[in-house]
Amino acid sequence: MADQIPLYPVRSAAAAANRKRAAYFSAAGPGPGAERPNRYQLEDESAHLDEMPLMMSEEGFENDESDYHTLPRARTMRRKRGLQWFVCGGWKFLCTSCCDWLINICQRKRELKARMVWLGYPEKCEEKHPRNSIKNQKYNVFTFIPGVLYEQFKFFLNLYFLVVSCSQFVPALKIGYLYTYWAPLGFVLAVTIMREAVDEFRRFQRDKEVNSQLYSKLTIRGKVQVKSSDIQVGDLIIVEKNQRIPSDMVFLRTSEKAGSCFIRTDQLDGETDWKLKVAVSCTQRLPALGDLFSISAYVYAQKPQMDIHSFEGTFTREDSDPPIHESLSIENTLWAGTVVASGTVIGVVIYTGKETRSVMNTSNPKNKVGLLDLELNQLTKALFLALVALSVVMVTLQGFVGPWYRNLFRFLLLFSYIIPISLRVNLDMGKAAYGWMIMKDENIPGTVVRTSTIPEELGRLVYLLTDKTGTLTQNEMVFKRLHLGTVSYGTDTMDEIQNHVRNSYSQTPSQASGNSTSSTPPRKSQSSAPKVRKSVSSRVHEAVKAIALCHNVTPVYEARSTAAETEFAEADQDFSDDNRTYQASSPDEVALVQWTESVGLTLVNRDLTSMQLRTPGGQILTYCILQTFPFTSESKRMGVIVRDESTAEITFYMKGADVAMSSIVQYNDWLEEECGNMAREGLRTLVVAKRALTEEQYQDFESRYSQAKLSLHDRALKVAAVVESLEREMELLCLTGVEDQLQADVRPTLEMLRNAGIKIWMLTGDKLETATCIAKSSHLVSRTQDTHVFRPVSSRGEAHLELNAFRRKHDCALVISGDSLEVCLKYYEHEFVELACQCPAVVCCRCSPTQKAHIVKLLQQHTGKRTCAIGDGGNDVSMIQAADCGIGIEGKEGRQASLAADFSITQFKHIGRLLMVHGRSSYKRSAALGQFVMHRGLIISTMQAVFSSVFYFASVPLYQGFLMVGYATVYTMFPVFSLVLDRDVKPEMAMLYPELYKDLTKGRSLSFKTFLVWVLISIYQGGILMYGALVLFESEFVHVVAISFTALILTELLMVALTVRTWHWLMVVAQFLSLGCYVASLAFLNEYFDLAFITTVTFVWKVSAITVVSCLPLYVLKYLRRKLSPPSYSKLSS
Repeated sequence: MADQIPLYPVRSAAAAANRKRAAYFSAAGPGPGAERPNRYQLEDESAHLDEMPLMMSEEGFENDESDYHTLPRARTMRRKRGLQWFVCGGWKFLCTSCCDWLINICQRKRELKARMVWLGYPEKCEEKHPRNSIKNQKYNVFTFIPGVLYEQFKFFLNLYFLVVSCSQFVPALKIGYLYTYWAPLGFVLAVTIMREAVDEFRRFQRDKEVNSQLYSKLTIRGKVQVKSSDIQVGDLIIVEKNQRIPSDMVFLRTSEKAGSCFIRTDQLDGETDWKLKVAVSCTQRLPALGDLFSISAYVYAQKPQMDIHSFEGTFTREDSDPPIHESLSIENTLWAGTVVASGTVIGVVIYTGKETRSVMNTSNPKNKVGLLDLELNQLTKALFLALVALSVVMVTLQGFVGPWYRNLFRFLLLFSYIIPISLRVNLDMGKAAYGWMIMKDENIPGTVVRTSTIPEELGRLVYLLTDKTGTLTQNEMVFKRLHLGTVSYGTDTMDEIQNHVRNSYSQTPSQASGNSTSSTPPRKSQSSAPKVRKSVSSRVHEAVKAIALCHNVTPVYEARSTAAETEFAEADQDFSDDNRTYQASSPDEVALVQWTESVGLTLVNRDLTSMQLRTPGGQILTYCILQTFPFTSESKRMGVIVRDESTAEITFYMKGADVAMSSIVQYNDWLEEECGNMAREGLRTLVVAKRALTEEQYQDFESRYSQAKLSLHDRALKVAAVVESLEREMELLCLTGVEDQLQADVRPTLEMLRNAGIKIWMLTGDKLETATCIAKSSHLVSRTQDTHVFRPVSSRGEAHLELNAFRRKHDCALVISGDSLEVCLKYYEHEFVELACQCPAVVCCRCSPTQKAHIVKLLQQHTGKRTCAIGDGGNDVSMIQAADCGIGIEGKEGRQASLAADFSITQFKHIGRLLMVHGRSSYKRSAALGQFVMHRGLIISTMQAVFSSVFYFASVPLYQGFLMVGYATVYTMFPVFSLVLDRDVKPEMAMLYPELYKDLTKGRSLSFKTFLVWVLISIYQGGILMYGALVLFESEFVHVVAISFTALILTELLMVALTVRTWHWLMVVAQFLSLGCYVASLAFLNEYFDLAFITTVTFVWKVSAITVVSCLPLYVLKYLRRKLSPPSYSKLSS
């Protein structure tokens, strides 16, 4: 039936045209157009899907063809371009196209291509490749000053001051002294430029250090020293132990006998375990190093790409007969940024600079600007509009007489205090103060603030994106459980296993081998005969042996003395337990092998071809490794075929996730249930199975396997198919449970964050099972919630169906893998993000570093909410830099994340206090401070407006020179700035009631509503102060200035007292200090004040009366408001 349905039913003209075109191209034969027909078909397919509603039943998906053909027709209609099209917006389209074209020409990106690299001959490269230098700087010598100034004057506030300050150079507009305008602006700029210059210089030094590291390069004339930045594609580079690999290379030779080496990849993928890499066997077999130049060989490498977990290439030696071809995969590569952990390696450089995997996976750091700064920027624009309106009103009431436009500008300058320049200074100093408080907090020791501009962001977070390994977990595995189907062993019964293993090996060797040999040959008859139940002892022994053999762990012996390499090789044979460490590509593996050692079966040696185990009795068993099948995220299992040297038996051992293994092992009734039980305890489960092979079976398999490995097309599929032919009816041996220990207090911290209304997403490079496991054990997903595991999808249609299936679920956590995520975002970005944001928790596994950053950016675009990323490895850097607020943990995975972050902490649990206490108070304090500084400017502008309107709209300043500068600085700065010490609840309360944090995300502490309240207060107070002074002054104008200015200062001090919620002794000091300064300065301000009048009683009572009238109503209102509708925090603190 399905065969008869035409895949692309064509009814539209455009599609028919496509078909003709496709036919034409296919007739043209292979050539540049040969690939096109395929593309047209795909385009059509996506067209149908575009037209479909996302919520659609699966039947509809198959049968609904009615709207399949609307889009191509729409396209043909769209192609008619005439005058109407041009007028309706075509000109816009043409302009943008031209601009895009120009930009493309200016920054033409080189197309990335596959390449042939000749060993040791960089000059043979056909293309020019980028330099191998690292550059993390934001600016260069020429762009530094313009760049920093642009970043500053991008803000409306600063730009406005620049214009106002420049206007003072025009004599007709000059009001007061130049320093009253230029001094504050110069101060703000000087501080910013200094701070940026220091940061930039540090970045420059770090880059220089990395780029000038020296490496040995192999040439025909011998070894030469070469700088990291001078390495080219095709160079043969020698890297010593513990040295960083400078560029992406193919691994040719090593000093290790085994022909393999270990590398540390923690700065690339965040995994702390060592990875085993294998040298190309053709070059490893050459007698000496110099022979690399005597052969004619090249490496064919695919084009540079971001995926750090895959590589396809071939190695070809031309001068042998017949030419030798070897397939290259990820295990033959050494990526830049990784570190050699054993031996010395020689590699040929295939990618440099911008084309290396590590650089392609890092994003450029952006300048982070806090939400509060953006909101204040909006408010300053509103104030500017008010300022213009006020000036226009003044000029209108004046009657547009004389040079009115000059008067308009003078009014603009007179009222320019509506927008206070001290706002930036105060906020920047406030930020510095918050940073200092965070670093001095004894409850979160070791916390470092690296970006001082965004502490308020910590109080506005809605999404927290966290890494798993090393952030939520300690990355330390402990073996907890062994289950054999009928019997289960926990941590307290491990000694029984030890006894079983000891008994198995203490039988006389002849007896043991006799049993095993007799059970092997009559295999064919066994299937029909009833199976003899094995004793528990032999089953335990089989299971332990399988765990001890099926892995990719290598024991490494550190030579205690500083011995030369030759002695090192002999020390290998001294299998002493105290200087042995295990290395593997995953900590689970190490935990399993350490456990087999604890029960008596010890792995003492391993190379590429053999493995040696030591029994409890000290006897050494040797096994020959015939094949290993490494773990991949698709297969979810790993296998090994070994031959026992003593009995020549061949056994295929396999272990993997229960999902993958349940279909491979023989039927049983307990596996699924036990896996579920272990997963609920938060254990990572592995199923272990075996199958005995005859020599013929193995030989047949080997020939098919090596043939599949050399194919160039669909290599992975063919290899998988051959391996699957062995994975049938395997004997289930046991189920193991390993625990990844969580960091201290992860559960209560996540609980607190959830109660604070923060949604937590876990983005990890780890496997799906592990990620789900940790999500449950850390209570990221609560006990009562379901989890929806998003099925792997590869095409648009599958994504469509799977999203619909997910939409039907309610209140369940989403678990999705990186590949499926990529597909969903490609076709249904908006729908996917919308659905995911409704989930209480999201877990993304198998995420690449760039994907992590991409998810952060998506959340920012689609929700507009503030995001925070927290991680501890080099693979988290992109995500940390992309988030509005990045937190790094100094962990086992190095300090790369903590250096790139805005805040660095030592433990995950500290994030609770950082957000609930410091984030919350920083935001509330800055909001209060910002509004108060604006109030300070508004009140004096109101007084100026009243003064001008009473005196026939004259553009004359009310307060001259120093009074204005003093008002914004000495007289009121300390009390206003002391608001950074204010707090509404005690830190303990804020931690106990995280719900208080939830209020902040609504941004109610600083909004147009609260701002309007302050504007009204300012207008009321300014009016009272000015009219009061005008009503009460008797003879001279000087008295008006004296009375109103003194009352103004007192009002400001009282208003600070009214705003404060919790008094600090420094606040009291600031109040009296400011008052003292003012009283003391009265003696010197003869030009403004009449000293004789100031000392009289009338002056005192008049000032007191005006001050009481301006402040008392506000105190009454505040008291009533606290009584009638108290804020949430006051209910707790009362």
